Parts: sequence; C-alpha cells; structure tokens
Amino acid sequence: MANHVLLNSVEHSDIRVITQRGDKYGDNLWFSPTFVDEIRSVQAHYPIVFHKDQNSAQFTPVALFGFEQQENLFLESSKWSANYIPLSVQRMPFFIGRQDVTTDGVTEQQRVITLDIDSPRVSKTQGVELFLEYGGNSQYLEDIAAILETLHHGLQGNDNFVNALISLNLLEPMTLDITLDNGANHKLVGFYTINEDVLNTLSSDNIVQLHKAGYLQAAYLILASQVHFNDLVALKNKRVAQEE
Repeated sequence: MANHVLLNSVEHSDIRVITQRGDKYGDNLWFSPTFVDEIRSVQAHYPIVFHKDQNSAQFTPVALFGFEQQENLFLESSKWSANYIPLSVQRMPFFIGRQDVTTDGVTEQQRVITLDIDSPRVSKTQGVELFLEYGGNSQYLEDIAAILETLHHGLQGNDNFVNALISLNLLEPMTLDITLDNGANHKLVGFYTINEDVLNTLSSDNIVQLHKAGYLQAAYLILASQVHFNDLVALKNKRVAQEE
C-alpha cells in the first residue's frame, strides 16, 4: 500500500529515485490514465479506451498496455519499448497532495508534491537525487513538478470531455476476442470506446460543439489508436513464445 508523505528538502535530502523500468518498480501496469491534451502523443503507441470506475461510475480515457491485470507488454527486461511513456506513469512515485496554508487569517489549500516513501523506486543509494547538495531542487525534481502540474490540469479536464461524449451517446462498451499463435484465446472486456457510427451521424451543430471544445480531434484519435490492438497481440505472442 502506498505511503504518501509531504516531500521536503530537510527530511528527504538523501532520497534518490530509481528511474529504471521494470516489474519490480511497479511498471507492471495493465493501463494508465491519459487526458485530452496528451492523447495525440499516446495514440501513436497505445490503444486508448475508457475505463469505468466501479465505485464512482466515472469514465477515464486510458492507455492500454496489456490484456490482463499486472501485464505490461511494453516492458522488456529493464526497458519500456515504446518511445512515449504516459505522464501518469512518468510521475511515479510522486503525486499531488493538498496542504492548508493560512495567510492573513485566510486558509486556502495549495497543491504540494507528495512521495510514496514505500515505493520500490525510493532509495538512499541508487537513482537520481531530488535535492542539490547545497540546497534547491534537482533538475529531475523540477521536471517532475512540471509533469505533475500538467497531469493535474489534464485529468481535471477529463470530466468535461467525458460528459460531452456521454451527452451525445458516444460511449459504448467494447469486447475484444483474440486468438494467439499457440491457440490460446483471450477476451478483453470491461472497457468502453467511441461509437463510430454515432460520431459519424452527429448533427453539424454537435460537430461544431465538439470541435470548439477540442474534443472532436480527440475522439477521432482515440478511434485511430485502436490499430495498436494489433501491436498488443504481436507483443503478447512474443512474450508467450519466450515463456514457452
């Protein structure tokens, strides 16, 4: 279980973060959230689908890395084979937290960086330093802060994107049946996708509405990304052959 602590240069001056990739560092992810402004980069490498949270019923666009839990087919030894890694993965083991700050008697919440201190990426002997020897953030930590800020605003914007799709009946459940080279069958269920037939028959007013919001291109890019299901199948066949 994650153990989030408020990052600071006093208590964590000797902390390093291992940036190497691998299952043992928590990269065995089935999928990871993305957002509208990142979809162009993500769709060049991964299929994008929508995941529905069973508790909140909220939909989130996600980059898909495998066909089952704890399966990331893009991991090869200590390397991530795709040229782009989603920001929600890049930021690990850092998260955005909130802290109450009182100024002139007025208390407001400010965003702060938290660290999962129990993450296997956290070390005192290996990895990249977070703080400079004589004070100040390392360039790595500055980059992480920028990623977290972009991710925060991007994921917040997903609500409006998803609500626009739902209002136009553009989301539908999907099922993907695949047969591997060794004859094994796999079924991908529980995700949602863009209903292309509905998208292609939207009224001109609705098309303009989506375009002005920046959502029309995102919808078509999500559909285009599904060509990468073929890549996932090829990666799955390769991994199964290696294991056999």
